[in-house]
Amino acid sequence: MPATQKPMRYGHTEGHTDVCFDDSGSYIVTCGSDGDVRIWEDLDDDDPKSINVGEKAYSCALKNGKLVTAVSNNTIQVHTFPEGVPDGILTRFTTNANHVVFNGDGSKIAAGSSDFLVKIVDVMDSSQQKTFRGHEAPVLSLSFDPKDVFLASSSCDGSVRVWQISDQTCAVSWPLLLKCNDVIHAKSICRLAWQPKRGELLAVPVEKSVKLYRRETWSNPFELSDNFISQTLNVVTWSPCGQYLAAGSINGLIVVWNVETKDCVERVKHEKGYAICGLAWHPTCGRISYTDAEGNLGLLENVCDTSGKASINRGTANDDEDADDFMLTSGRLRQRSHVLEDDDNSVDLTMLKAGLLKEEAGDEPAGSFRNQPVVASQQPLYEGPMPTPRQKPFQSASTPVHLTHRFMVWNSIGIIRCYNDEQDNAIDVEFHDTSIHHATHLSNTLNYTIADLSHEAILLACESTDELASKLHCLHFSSWDSSKEWIVDMPQNEDIEAICLGQGWVAAATSALLLRLFTIGGVQKEIFSLPGPVVSMAGHGEQLFIVYHRGTGFDGDQCLGVQLLELGKKKKQILRGDPLPLTRKSYLAWVGFSAEGTPCYVDSEGWVRMLNRGLADTWTPVCNTREHCKGKSDHYWVVGIHENPQQLRCIPCKGSRFPPTLPRPAVAILPFKLPYCQTATEKGQMEEQFWRSIMFHNHIDYLAKNGYEYEESTKNQAIKEQQELLMKMLALSCKLEREFRCVELADLMTQNAVNLAIKYASRSRKLILAQKLSELAVEKASELAATQVEEEEEEDFRKKLNAGYSNTATEWKQPQLRNQMEEDSEDNKETDETEQNPDLHRHGQTLFPKSASSSNVPAVKSGAVTSNSQGRVNPFKVSSSSKEPAMSVNSPRSTTILDSMNKSSRKPTALNRAASSNDKSPVIKPLLIPKSKSKQASAASYFQKKSSQADTTEEVKEEENPKNSSSENSAPCPDNTDNQRPKTGFQMWLEENRSSILSDNPDFSDEADIIKEGMIRFRVLSTEERKAWTDKAKGANAAEGAEAKKRKRVPDENEETEDHKEKAKENLNGPKKQKPLHVSANQKLSAFAFKQE
Repeated sequence: MPATQKPMRYGHTEGHTDVCFDDSGSYIVTCGSDGDVRIWEDLDDDDPKSINVGEKAYSCALKNGKLVTAVSNNTIQVHTFPEGVPDGILTRFTTNANHVVFNGDGSKIAAGSSDFLVKIVDVMDSSQQKTFRGHEAPVLSLSFDPKDVFLASSSCDGSVRVWQISDQTCAVSWPLLLKCNDVIHAKSICRLAWQPKRGELLAVPVEKSVKLYRRETWSNPFELSDNFISQTLNVVTWSPCGQYLAAGSINGLIVVWNVETKDCVERVKHEKGYAICGLAWHPTCGRISYTDAEGNLGLLENVCDTSGKASINRGTANDDEDADDFMLTSGRLRQRSHVLEDDDNSVDLTMLKAGLLKEEAGDEPAGSFRNQPVVASQQPLYEGPMPTPRQKPFQSASTPVHLTHRFMVWNSIGIIRCYNDEQDNAIDVEFHDTSIHHATHLSNTLNYTIADLSHEAILLACESTDELASKLHCLHFSSWDSSKEWIVDMPQNEDIEAICLGQGWVAAATSALLLRLFTIGGVQKEIFSLPGPVVSMAGHGEQLFIVYHRGTGFDGDQCLGVQLLELGKKKKQILRGDPLPLTRKSYLAWVGFSAEGTPCYVDSEGWVRMLNRGLADTWTPVCNTREHCKGKSDHYWVVGIHENPQQLRCIPCKGSRFPPTLPRPAVAILPFKLPYCQTATEKGQMEEQFWRSIMFHNHIDYLAKNGYEYEESTKNQAIKEQQELLMKMLALSCKLEREFRCVELADLMTQNAVNLAIKYASRSRKLILAQKLSELAVEKASELAATQVEEEEEEDFRKKLNAGYSNTATEWKQPQLRNQMEEDSEDNKETDETEQNPDLHRHGQTLFPKSASSSNVPAVKSGAVTSNSQGRVNPFKVSSSSKEPAMSVNSPRSTTILDSMNKSSRKPTALNRAASSNDKSPVIKPLLIPKSKSKQASAASYFQKKSSQADTTEEVKEEENPKNSSSENSAPCPDNTDNQRPKTGFQMWLEENRSSILSDNPDFSDEADIIKEGMIRFRVLSTEERKAWTDKAKGANAAEGAEAKKRKRVPDENEETEDHKEKAKENLNGPKKQKPLHVSANQKLSAFAFKQE
């Protein structure tokens, strides 16, 4: 059965008219340009109830007995229904409100105005408002998402936007409409609508079709159109079941589609061809009420039959008559367009009918503009990225200013609350630690809106008014005098926008792009210009953190810059206007410092970022608070950050971005987590933990560099944890046969940890890895040696500078080294030697006393012996006048091998503590080999066998301490080692080919060079040759093993001692001192790996 079109009747005077049904569908409510709202029981009602709401009524909505109207006096009014008694004003705008709608349950209304604003207001509490800014022209229409998550709006700026209600941000924007400067010039009022119940689709009338956008993805799966539509569609509405969609055009055509099949199931023409501007579907049955732009009311019945199927009316009228009607309609509208559409961007409807606007919908992509007629005065259309409105200045950890009860600041010192209601306008200050100051109550007669709090003062600021200037008010409660307050007035037309407190200083950023500095007592200090409008500021100690607008962002992004200054005695700028990274389409939400003084900030997407001082002052994300939120509308309000222990202190806010003042919110603690890949795996977890530990302990180096106190144990514990994580990752990589990765991990380790890695690789029978790690250890030792030499040169230079003032080590010059020397002298009963040798007293304070052989000190630092320019000194020569070895005249920094041979039970020196940080993990303790060689040679000696060293120094040790000689000379000689450890094929090959290597490379004086060259040559051999050498080694080892069972393994110490003595004599008599050839580190590791335990 086709739909029945009842004759239209007069409703209001000529002009825009709106229509809606009540909840039950018993009444039809209309409003019009005469300022009246009429309540109709039916279309035939000759005496409708009339309520005058103003001069003009532009829109009306009805829900739960509340009739809401948008009136020409710029207000949204409420009346009771059906009595029509005024019930107050919900909100106001600065100009006309164009559209008002209810949400699904009737608890909120949304209104759009010609002042470009969209507001959502709570019907029961009108103070609860949300304002949506972003449109650049008057708002045309609005539609609530049935789930109250999104709000859709259309505007004269040509855009259709979807807003996220919870955080008042724009989720998506489409440039779909023709731009104009006012609603009366708009080609279409674009009354869009969400699909009922689930809200899966958003219907938007665009030109001659209805575009449907899918929820969340915002894709445009399809459009609804019809060949009979010749003019722009003006308004759409859904059936209550969400299956059908009706649309009305500006030439009076009403079309109904089945959305599932995309078929047009109904076409009805306005009897006079007036523009359809109001369309409402009955809540329970198939009736559609509509109004036109001339103030008339109409009704369609039987649009849906009882089975829910729409009636089919395919337009049985004569096609010629239809064409004549369309021509008449367009002609009539063309005449009206001279009055209503006199605008540069308006399009004459006769031009549309003439075919300048061609129907090529099939060739156009979704969301694009229809081909528009070329008008000489029409400006070209911009389709690029749209600029983002600049974020307004804010104070961190404060709630919005429009609230009557709000937090002005919440930080690690305390809380400042502001109460501005009918009873009181006051400020309450509460301190977390009452020993700093007691709670304070202040009157707020000047209407302070910005506040900050430190352990020294309370800082307040207010905006200027017509009578008063903007003021900065400081309550310096830590002052020792009686005058604890001061106020400074800003110059005329200059408002304070952001403030912060530091240690002994105050900063205020103003609207004149100036930053003004004051002392905590009120003395004006420096003043400088900001590169852009300030967004927020924070202070901590001597650091000042400023965030400002560098420029205009696009597509929802903010364009912010950051400055970081240190305002101590030596003022310097750390960050010079660098861009501040933010998440896409987010804004800045919090700016501040950690409790340890590291700059941090939080964006609206919940990402917490921290300054990484160890990576060239870059910003690293350390936590995503959204991961801890249970709902999409939940947020965390950050109030503080701590690096040790690692804590993010924040307040959970359910369904909001900020907490209420009452009841007092509870602070939650969130963990930090860097966004590393594959953190579900063991490897990813350890990588994240390691780099987080590195980053969160960078502040220790900063504190030490700037002269602050810090706990040495904290640094030591951090280094220990980091090295343990590296060792675990290395072990994991070994199991996965990732040996190259093992070397990469070892490069991050300390010297002691590398030794453990070598030991682990050897026990795992990964000899190539062990060799690579030993080479890496040599490089690390060389670097340490080079660093040590630089430190010695600097120290020597300082001594030369001080030579004219004192020839002795003064008490305040080197107290730690002097005390260390005294301790060592006391322990070894050698205090008399210092008195006998004044030169030693003056120059012989070694950087590495006898405790240098402790596990935390790299060998190269205490093993190197400095040589003078005239000749080389035997480090084992015993002085006739004392038990100390002879020293070079020109080597004040020489160290003795005897020091390194004694017990390592003493505390490390200050320098040792700085270098090793008291790493308590188990380490290999190789003995030190003294020699006067290059730095590379010194480093290589770190990995030589213990035996030759112990035997070479045996006589010296016996002379110095005969009682302990038996216990301290327990290291076996090389022969003894060879008997205990089987030789490898490479070792046997190297013994036979050593002479050829030395003849080819006469400049090789280092055993490490010979081993490297030997390894290269051995690898070149064929597989058969290498296997033969291996078999040969196994045979030799088996023979030696059988012989060893018959006798005890007693080392021939006399032969070994004589052999070393002969070599020492040859080295002393030769023109150039040659280094004794020791067994290589690779041999040692290889033998260690197969050692029978």
